[in-house]
Amino acid sequence: MIRIAQLDGTPPEDFPDPALALRDPNGLLAFGGDLSPQRLLSAYARGIFPWFSHGDPLLWWSPDPRCVFRTDNVHISRRLVRTLRRSHWTLSIDRAFDDVMHACAAPRGADPGTWITPEMIDAYARLHRLGHAHSLEVWSDGELVGGIYGVSIGCGFSAESMFSRVDNASKAALIALCGTLHHWGFPLLDAQVPNPHLLRMGAITLPRADFLRQWRELTLLPGPIEWRPFSTRVSEFA
Repeated sequence: MIRIAQLDGTPPEDFPDPALALRDPNGLLAFGGDLSPQRLLSAYARGIFPWFSHGDPLLWWSPDPRCVFRTDNVHISRRLVRTLRRSHWTLSIDRAFDDVMHACAAPRGADPGTWITPEMIDAYARLHRLGHAHSLEVWSDGELVGGIYGVSIGCGFSAESMFSRVDNASKAALIALCGTLHHWGFPLLDAQVPNPHLLRMGAITLPRADFLRQWRELTLLPGPIEWRPFSTRVSEFA
């Protein structure tokens, strides 16, 4: 029988050691609890994040290995460099956080499902109002065409999801976010779980123990006083 910790009724700072997470499914650590700001911040500071579908219990994860980007080493293909340099796209940070979350939650292709439930949207909107969750937006002639959002603690940023309404806009958002974070002294962007798209863009995997050791150090550092993009033009990041 599979047994994982139940968080219902526990203080928000109480989480089991990530080393106790299951191997299959990879990283499943606990269930229950809530999505209060206190519990979410406690989880992210420990390298733990929530991920569950509509109708499922609240599930908490810390996979091994962990997918990350070195913020100074995102891979941009020659074709994409040309596309971004020719573009007139502009960037903003925290201008449209709720819109980015709703766009990330929208159905994609033939799949109507999403793990970004209304409960998750409300929870991260609260974190945003408290200054802990942020979005980077890509605009074309005043229209929101791409974006990415996540949670920041100290000098650690954990990306949650990104979206694109036109070709390459989500890639532009990721590239610009990594460039901005690197400018601020964030060496890592936590991408949580690897997939072929992220790996093609230069993501790497770290053993969980190595990731958590680096993550603890980063989250204790002072983060930026003001969140704004390093540049407001996408072409500057190509």
